Amino acid sequence: MVNANDHRPLVVVLGASGFLGAAVTAELAALPVRLRLVSRARKLELPAATAEVRLADLTAPGAVRDAVAGADAVIHLAAHFSDERSWREPGGDSARLGTGLLDTLAGAVRGRPPIVVFASTVQAAAPPGSPLNDYVREKIAAERLLAEATRAGAVRGIALRPATIYGRTPLTGSVGRGVVAAMARKAVAAEPITMWHDGTVVRDLVHVTDAARAFVAALHAPAALSGGRWLVGTGRPARLGEVFRTLAGLVAVRTGRPPVPVVTVPPPDWADATDFGDVRLDVSPFTGAAGWRPRVRLADGLADVVDALTPAG
Repeated sequence: MVNANDHRPLVVVLGASGFLGAAVTAELAALPVRLRLVSRARKLELPAATAEVRLADLTAPGAVRDAVAGADAVIHLAAHFSDERSWREPGGDSARLGTGLLDTLAGAVRGRPPIVVFASTVQAAAPPGSPLNDYVREKIAAERLLAEATRAGAVRGIALRPATIYGRTPLTGSVGRGVVAAMARKAVAAEPITMWHDGTVVRDLVHVTDAARAFVAALHAPAALSGGRWLVGTGRPARLGEVFRTLAGLVAVRTGRPPVPVVTVPPPDWADATDFGDVRLDVSPFTGAAGWRPRVRLADGLADVVDALTPAG
């Protein structure tokens, strides 16, 4: 347990054992703060002197109130996925914690309003009238609730809208279940890399450690960021066809096999409009306000993903 007489600020990470959560935890562990790491099913292995680690189902009555008790700051990354669900699995439902948790959190805090940094999605920045799936609508609703709680003085809320996150996360070594990891796994398995478009669709790919640094940077700039919704990415969009061919080439070098083909296939029925539109971000408002810059080059991040998925030797 963390020493109750320790007067360093208490930072609570909800969803600490997840892909992004482990990277955020690694960043926070180097700072002069107390940590309370909350996750549903898996604990991060950290020394007891470094952090208080809790297993909790945050949908259970009283769980959120207990998790955030005494917090000076909360980083909300919690999302529920079944263990079997892979990236974009058709029909794969997930119970995401959004408005319900934030509403409970805002009502649970006492004393000085804590900083609350919420993980939203870049898709929440879509122009008005754009088709949105349930996941994006839920994130937008949570952003609004956080903004209302901030205006009411209950919290100092900051909504971050990360671009597509990829890479190998510290502490766990996970490469996640996003599009980059999914396509790298195909190449490692000697399967064709498949696209639902011609490969010219662009995405802003931000490394998980850079995304984690952005969440920690937000904790240090509440005056500039509180009440806002902020895009987080590299500002350097990449064509997915080129990204996938790079993955195929990296796997070929590691395995000694010819590169797998990168092919276009018909999209499944459950694909939505967000799968086919370009994502180009102006991240200068956040970089200017938070003093944050991405550090990991795309080429290096992709190579590290492949290294994580291919056995040495």
